[in-house]
Amino acid sequence: MSTNRYDSPLSGRYASKEMQYIFSQDKKFTTWRRLWIALAESERELGLNITEEQIAELKEHVNDINYDVAVAREKEVRHDVMSHVYAYGVQCPKAKGIIHLGATSCFVGDNTDIIIMTEGLKLVKKKLLNVMSKLADFAEKYKALPTLAFTHFQPAQPTTVGKRATLWLMELKLDYDDICYLIDSMQLLGSKGTTGTQASFLELFDGDHEKIKKIDKLIAEKMGFTDCFPVSGQTYSRKVDSRVLNVLAGIASSAHKFSNDIRLLQHLKEVEEPFEKSQIGSSAMAYKRNPMRSERIASLSRYVMSDLMNPYITAATQWFERTLDDSANKRLSIPEAFLAIDGILDLYMNVADGLVVYEKVIEKHIMAELPFMATENIMMDAVKRGGDRQELHEKIRTLSMEAGKNVKERGLDNNLLELIAAEPSFGITLEELKKQMDPSKYTGRSKEQVEDFLKDVIRPILDENKAELGLEAEINV
Repeated sequence: MSTNRYDSPLSGRYASKEMQYIFSQDKKFTTWRRLWIALAESERELGLNITEEQIAELKEHVNDINYDVAVAREKEVRHDVMSHVYAYGVQCPKAKGIIHLGATSCFVGDNTDIIIMTEGLKLVKKKLLNVMSKLADFAEKYKALPTLAFTHFQPAQPTTVGKRATLWLMELKLDYDDICYLIDSMQLLGSKGTTGTQASFLELFDGDHEKIKKIDKLIAEKMGFTDCFPVSGQTYSRKVDSRVLNVLAGIASSAHKFSNDIRLLQHLKEVEEPFEKSQIGSSAMAYKRNPMRSERIASLSRYVMSDLMNPYITAATQWFERTLDDSANKRLSIPEAFLAIDGILDLYMNVADGLVVYEKVIEKHIMAELPFMATENIMMDAVKRGGDRQELHEKIRTLSMEAGKNVKERGLDNNLLELIAAEPSFGITLEELKKQMDPSKYTGRSKEQVEDFLKDVIRPILDENKAELGLEAEINV
């Protein structure tokens, strides 16, 4: 490992080997060669004088890229595509004259970008499904466990631990819908020529428009796509990149929200992310169990969300049919967004799979607040016994303020039930009031909502994608 050069933490610490390969030089340049083969095959099928022997020679050297020749050539000609055309031709002397025939640099560059982004999206989708599966199991397990809900991070009407997990799941389900739509709508650039007019191909095929109409379709099919964009400049519209980053940023947003909730729950000692036996939480405070995985999710997610602006600005500032001020930006913004979201989903998968729930702490917290939340039911019972609703409401308000002062100012336990029992106008004993203190009475339809949501929405998605499940998170550090 080189230690005297910058090493991206996305490669060294966060992204999986699988995602790193998708954006590797090997993947890029072997895809260039596959595209040159698809172009040559399509041109031969449409009548150009290209032999099977030439195509066979090209296929022999798809993977053994002579990088040294390409690098040396680029130092001379300062053009990466033509350097690789030359290097491929050195290995394929019989076919060198027909490599890149009729094409411009964007034929390999842009089509490869689409192919690589599509493969990246499919890996992201796979990991997203695995996170959803683990959260679904968690929601099912804890669907009936009452817990305090919070609005404004203030105690509110109880929910269940499983119901809260469905909030995280619902956001991922929306991300799943978006990524499926995007993958299904991805198209290749095809072979559009220098300004998108296909003029070079019109010349190659002696003005035969029908053959030119077919060439894009043939190339798309050979590369595993259904079609190419019907019109373009020299490049595919850079709005495609913004659509891709928009989906990745959406997943980052969902993951960030989850990580916030886990960090807050860990502060409350109700739910914790996994903590390994020999893990150190703090260099100074040896007792600490810091939520470092959730913090890393938040940190990487902010990077992806901020990266979203890159392709939007690039798409907005393109000039007419082609300008090259997108190139350097794309080399950074697109791969790094994918590598970061890959790391985020591995972390999310790891945390969701190992969440630790402290039921006794959850019970303690909910029981401390439940008397306040039970006051509406208590008031209704008192009205049924002949009390005046408006008078009782005022008494509950006054007694709640007193109980709250005992908790906040005096550090005492919540004694609201005792105060209500001592108030004759309610006509309710302390024993009767304590019977009302079953948290499950106040969680509404939380359990049923979890069951319906999993059965009707999440499980069908997971069943449809069974082959994608069972993935283990790759946590590098």
